[in-house]
Formats: sequence, C-alpha cells, structure tokens
Amino acid sequence: MSHIMQGTVVRMGQLILAAVIGVAVVVCTIVFLKLHPFLGLLFGSLATALIAGIPFTKSTESFVKGAADTFGDTGLIIVVGGMIGLILTETGAADVIVDTVTNLTPRKSLGWAMLAGGFAIGIALFFHVGVVIVLPLVMMVAKRTRLPIITLGGPALAGLSTLHALVPPHPGPLVAATSIHANIGITLILGLLVSIPIVVIAGPLLSKILVKWVPQMVSSDADLSVDKNSRENMPTLFSALAIILLPVLLMFIASAIQLSGFDKGHIVLSFIEWIGSPIMALLVTVIVGIIISVAELKWSMSHVNAAIVKSFSTIAGVVLVVCAGGGFKQTLIDTNIGKLIADSMMAMHLNIIVAAWLVAVLIRLATGSATVACVTAGGIIAPLVTQTNNIGLSLIVLAIGAGSLFFSHISDAGFWMVKEYLGLSVIDTFKTWSVMETVISILGLLIVLALYPLTLL
Repeated sequence: MSHIMQGTVVRMGQLILAAVIGVAVVVCTIVFLKLHPFLGLLFGSLATALIAGIPFTKSTESFVKGAADTFGDTGLIIVVGGMIGLILTETGAADVIVDTVTNLTPRKSLGWAMLAGGFAIGIALFFHVGVVIVLPLVMMVAKRTRLPIITLGGPALAGLSTLHALVPPHPGPLVAATSIHANIGITLILGLLVSIPIVVIAGPLLSKILVKWVPQMVSSDADLSVDKNSRENMPTLFSALAIILLPVLLMFIASAIQLSGFDKGHIVLSFIEWIGSPIMALLVTVIVGIIISVAELKWSMSHVNAAIVKSFSTIAGVVLVVCAGGGFKQTLIDTNIGKLIADSMMAMHLNIIVAAWLVAVLIRLATGSATVACVTAGGIIAPLVTQTNNIGLSLIVLAIGAGSLFFSHISDAGFWMVKEYLGLSVIDTFKTWSVMETVISILGLLIVLALYPLTLL
C-alpha cells in the first residue's frame, strides 16, 4: 500500500511539473522570444505532453484534438461572428450604433453603458459569441471618445463573463446544476441576483484601478469604421440594431423553450430551438445583414462577397490562437492532473460551498477551461452534497460557477480572444482580464457564503 501511495505522489508531482513547465514555455516563447502565440502554445503543449510521460509519437494528439474541438465549438462562431463584424463596420451600422450611444450617454457614464450591454447580451449569448459581437463595438466607442480600452472593455467583459459562469442555460452552470439535481429556474434567478453586485464591482469600479495599470488607447490608425463622407447611404438605427440584437433575441427564445415544460418533440418548437442555436442564430444574422446591404444600401453581390472575404483575413489570426489555446487545454486535461487534484479535495472536511468553489478553482487552474471546471466540479461535488433545500443546491452551483472563473490564463481560449480583440500584450491581458476574472470569482464566493444561511430556512 505504501508503494502505491508513493507512486501516486510521484505521479502527481510529475504531472504538476509538466503543467508548470508547459505554462512557462508558453509564456517565455511569447513574451521573451516574441513568437506568435500559436507557436508558443504548440511548443508548450508538446513540452507538457513529453514531461507527463506521453510517448513522443502521440505527444501532439491531444493538441490536435483540442484545437479541432475548439474550432468546432468556438472557431466557427468566431468566423461567422467576424462576418457580422465586417457587415457592421463596412455598412456603417456600427457607426450608427456608436454615434447613438455616444450622443445619448454622458462620457463619464459610458463604462456603465458598456456594462449594461454586456450584461443584457450575456444573458442569452455564450461568452465567445458575446465577445465577437460586443468587443468590436467597444473598440469603436473607445476610439471615437478617446477613452482607454479597459475603461469600456472591462465593464462589458465583466457582464459577459459573469453571466456565462453563473446563469443557466449557459453550459457550465447548466451541467453543474444537473449533476447535483439543482432546480434550473431557482439557479437562474439566484444567478442573476448574485451577478448584479459582482458586475458592478468587477466592471466599472474595478476598471478605474485596472486602467491605471494598463492605460492603453486604441491606435489612431486602427481601421475600425467606415468613412461616412465617402458613403451615399447609411443604414437606419433600426437596421443597425437588428443586426446586433437579432442573435440575442433568437438565442433567448431558444433558451426559454429549453427551460420550459413544452413538448420538445413539436416541429415548430424544435425548429425554433435549432434556429436559436449559436451558429444558426449568427448565420441568420449574416443573411439579414446581407439583405440590408443589398436592399437598403444598394450593394452588389460582388461587394458583399468582398466584405465576407475581408472578414476571413481579419479573424484568421484570432481563430488560430483560440484553437491553439484549446489544444493546450486538451493536453492538460488528458494528463488527468485536474482529476488528481480534485480527488485529493474530497478527503478534506470543508464547508460544501467552499469545497465546491475550491475544486472548480483547481480544475480551472489546471485546464484553463471554465466549462470543464464547472462540469468536472459538479460531478465531483455531487456525492458530497447532503440534505439541503433547493436554494442550497443552487448556491452550490453558483459556487462552482464562481470558482470556474478564477484567474483566466494562457490555456483558456477566452484569454486569447480578449487579448486579440482588445489588442493587448500577454502581460497586459494578465494585468487586466486575468485580474478581473479572479475578482469576479472571489466576489462570487463571498456573496454565496453570505446567502448560505438561507439554506436553513
């Protein structure tokens, strides 16, 4: 038995060393050697696999699988979202929206406006979808108003990220709630209520501190909008809002049907759920954008195709980096380091809320994925959940969701999306995005602990 225990300790040490060295390779190659993040992540994944004891003939299999899965889950969304982004900018729709926001909102309140937008969109849209829709607008407003990127980007990201981790039907909290048999409706309501103070503190208020660390402005030569003087036609505000809000509306309706008690076998409801899936909702929006371009702005189809091709070149780098982050994440998952760390937590006598949060934190740090942290932590915590009421079960789900956001880093696809869309360096992304995610995670734990006495009612 002692030999078995010793072997387990040695194996865990080997895996932890592999993860640490892998992360160090990624950081050093990108920050010091100035290699492209795709190469840095590939080299880091290779180092992790080899040190973890994976045969060199199979050392890239996890990376390839993770990159492919990420492209299927996120890459296609970024591609179609990029088309919407180009339609917004090339048609002038984004300029119309930005002009409206900047004209109606006092300069000092723009951060709060971005927070409201990120929060509202985050209710229905997956985080990655929200990013590709919201951040291009954030950058345009930042350039137009000459405000630092973090002043506006921080609040918008706080809204998107918090809702993604705490509110069903986002996949992480939804699967965690299912694992411990929590009521989805109660979890949704509590998640929304808990999210409000979190996004206020981690959004506009925290951004006042972060902007002092990273006061970066949008480059004056950044091509983020069209020359309105060179255009004869501009879309109406209604058309512009239709492009930006249509995917939100479609996904919200589909989510409402999924959470309802309606017969899912009905052909009409099945069609609505299908049309409200992330990729289809974005694709429908692209079609609507093309119709507006042709019918309202009198674009030719060659002009439309040119804009679509331009969108591919614009987002190709983002897709590569995000998929590479997914590849590195998969390598960390396949080494089972997250499972080994989480299993060791089961032997500790902790408050169930703290235990749920801490397990999710450790898995998040090991794999980089918030969704993986939620799904895995939910399965691990489920056997530990003793008698409690529906509110208590929902609070455990929220603790897991909060823990899943702790310190986003280089194996998180979201880290690279934020970096690329906001044009930040790796170090500045750590100083802003990673710090904000950690603050959201800790605030979530504290608020859930404060609400825990409700389980005694």
